Amino acid sequence: MEISIPTTPTFNFKRTAISHGWYDLPPFELTQENWTLMRVIDLGVARPLTVAISEGRRAIKVLLTRNVGARAIEKITRDVRHMLRLDDDMAAFYDSVTRDPEFSWIASSGAGRLLRAPTVFEDLVKMICTTNCSWALTDKMINGLVGALGRESTGRRRTFPTAEAMAAMPEKFYRDEVRAGYRAPYLKELAERVISGDIDVESWLTSELPSAELKREMKRVKGVGDYAAENMLKLVGRYDGLALDSWVRGKFARIRNDSRKTSDKKIHRYYSRFGEWRGLALWCDMTRDWLKDEQAPLKW
Repeated sequence: MEISIPTTPTFNFKRTAISHGWYDLPPFELTQENWTLMRVIDLGVARPLTVAISEGRRAIKVLLTRNVGARAIEKITRDVRHMLRLDDDMAAFYDSVTRDPEFSWIASSGAGRLLRAPTVFEDLVKMICTTNCSWALTDKMINGLVGALGRESTGRRRTFPTAEAMAAMPEKFYRDEVRAGYRAPYLKELAERVISGDIDVESWLTSELPSAELKREMKRVKGVGDYAAENMLKLVGRYDGLALDSWVRGKFARIRNDSRKTSDKKIHRYYSRFGEWRGLALWCDMTRDWLKDEQAPLKW
């Protein structure tokens, strides 16, 4: 069974799929040989479904592993549109970068859409697991969570765990089995706050708060500092923050400062011309060469 979802002429499936390291964390799985993005979709009470997402002619093709009804098709379509940012209006961003010769490639190649999970909760858990650690440890933590708490789909793939499943586990599970270290109590507390209604992370997608205030709200979640909050802002469509870390600083030095160490102020000044889009312009600049690489870097 296959679903076809129309795309705009500016949509670039490959650039979106490898826009950052989420594609390499389950329930995502990207095969670059044929550019197919696998994803396990949680269908609620029904058994989870693994889908294969690829590019067709002016459309996204979603191949299902079994036939499903209209309600499931609606859910799958909604999730795929959300994950690939198909409804994001990129016109203002593209207009901004087109005026700059060094950045006009972004609009002409259809870059700028950042892959995300179907839920803000999944994105937030993953983001917490990227802080203060190597990508290898991030990968280990997320595989541990999905393997232990996700619901099984076909091919032994599993969904991302729900907040209810995570809240039910003791802190010891996160510390000893997931190897989450200092994050162990943070992950359990986040899940408990979500299911109790103390925090509604999904509302961040439609929040009318200014970015600075929304960032402060995000930082009220334990384990979320400036880096994690500014990256989360990007996943909900806010691009004011640069989310600087050691990798970005090093890459900027190599490609924009003759490999000389530079200050954060200089990086901010360099991208300030793009206004509210500066964080997205920076990320596209840092990752321009990823599509040329045989194996894209596994980095947020």
